[in-house]
Amino acid sequence: MVEVKKEKEKTDVLIAQVSKESEAADVEAAAAGAQAVEANEATEQANAEKAKAQAELAEAIPAMERAADAVNCLQIAAVQELKGMGSPPAACVDVGKAVLILLKGEKKNHAWGQSQKMMGNPAKFLEEVKKMNLDEIDQWKLDALKPLLADPNFNETNMKSKSLAAAYLCAWVVNACIYNTIYKKVKPLMDAAAAAQALADAKGAELAVAMEKKRVALAKVEELRAQLNEAEEQKARVEAEAKALQDSLNLANRLVGGLADENVRWKANVKQFSQENTLVIGDALISAAFVSYIGPFNSEFRAVLVEDWNADILARYIPKTAGVDPLAVLATPADQARWRGQGLPADRVSLENAAVVVSCNRYPLLIDPQLQGIKWIKGREAQGTSTLVTIQLTQRHWLKKVESAVNNGETLLIEAIGEEIDAILDPLLSRQFVKKGRGFTVRLGAEDVELHPSFKLYLQTKLINPHYKPETAAQCTIINFIVTESGLEDQLLAMVVKWEKPDLEAAKEDLVRKQNEF
Repeated sequence: MVEVKKEKEKTDVLIAQVSKESEAADVEAAAAGAQAVEANEATEQANAEKAKAQAELAEAIPAMERAADAVNCLQIAAVQELKGMGSPPAACVDVGKAVLILLKGEKKNHAWGQSQKMMGNPAKFLEEVKKMNLDEIDQWKLDALKPLLADPNFNETNMKSKSLAAAYLCAWVVNACIYNTIYKKVKPLMDAAAAAQALADAKGAELAVAMEKKRVALAKVEELRAQLNEAEEQKARVEAEAKALQDSLNLANRLVGGLADENVRWKANVKQFSQENTLVIGDALISAAFVSYIGPFNSEFRAVLVEDWNADILARYIPKTAGVDPLAVLATPADQARWRGQGLPADRVSLENAAVVVSCNRYPLLIDPQLQGIKWIKGREAQGTSTLVTIQLTQRHWLKKVESAVNNGETLLIEAIGEEIDAILDPLLSRQFVKKGRGFTVRLGAEDVELHPSFKLYLQTKLINPHYKPETAAQCTIINFIVTESGLEDQLLAMVVKWEKPDLEAAKEDLVRKQNEF
């Protein structure tokens, strides 16, 4: 509950901080919105001013291009020809006068000799004409050129008949004056457009700053909200944990209070378990011997062997439980009940055989003329996860089925074998597995087959008294499933009890079910 209180206080602080930062973000967003409106208006104004200036300037561009084309058409030879005229036509004199005024700013001396002096170096003269800034022409020059421009004969077409150089220079003068006149008209518009663009740029810069402030504020709010969500989740987790712990504590108090009388029994169990921890050595030893050697014998001989083993263990001072039952060590009552549910007979010998089958490391070989063991094997594997493959060595292509089962991790049941087992199976029965990479392989015939970890093998014979070679006994765990008179009596007794006293059988099954759940 202390942790819950801390998390609640932390969450309340974050809620207040998120509210404060959200208000600040709203202010920044409102400011950015207002500046965005101003920036858009300034941009629209600048675009309108530029469009108006561009429309006016578009009229002047052709005149400037024509003037440039006229200059580019001038050749040094043509200029030299014009300069070399001793008595030029009056039209050529007018062209020279116009160039003197426009290029040299000559106000008084417009004689032809002065024009020839201006064209003294044709190359330099052409360079000056090309480099002249047509944007900056004094108004007095335009006024001085008006009479010449008003003359209908002062044009490129009429001049070509007099002089090619004069024609191009005439075109240059005319178009330069047209361009400059329009440019001076457009210049205020261009200045206004530039000023509007500068204002739009300034508003855009201010908007960028405002948007960045807005972004930072919103990011801060998102970060705080994420922290708030995390804090609320942590708070919920702590509250749930506190509630669960409180519930557990209440249940524990009730349980401890209700089981206070069990304290004596628990102490006795602790003492018993401490003793069993020491006695498990002998119990495990006799159980291991039971699994390894007891399988081929009947119930009478098994009892004699267990009695002899008990005496030998006592003689060697190996600690063990007095009167230990190997079956009780190898299988719990729940295991035994589950086996019976899978089709295993209820007699003692069958239960011992099942415990050996489940516990043995070598592949089990069942002597099973009455087919009780094989019935249980099939019932047991039907409840498992692997596929049961049943074959006989008299079938065609049986080796392929063996290889498939080994490779795919299936459960293989070889039925009705005789006293001689095919030598091809020796590497498998002897577990002659070869490490290869991460897994193992086993040789079957001429093939190395990869061994799946889930592979299981059962062998079964219907012979009542088979005589197997010592090698077979060493390779397999032989288990005698032959029904004896005493075993049949046990089976019949279990059936009678189940029929006559079903309530006892139901109580027993309920006890086993509870043990399984535990």
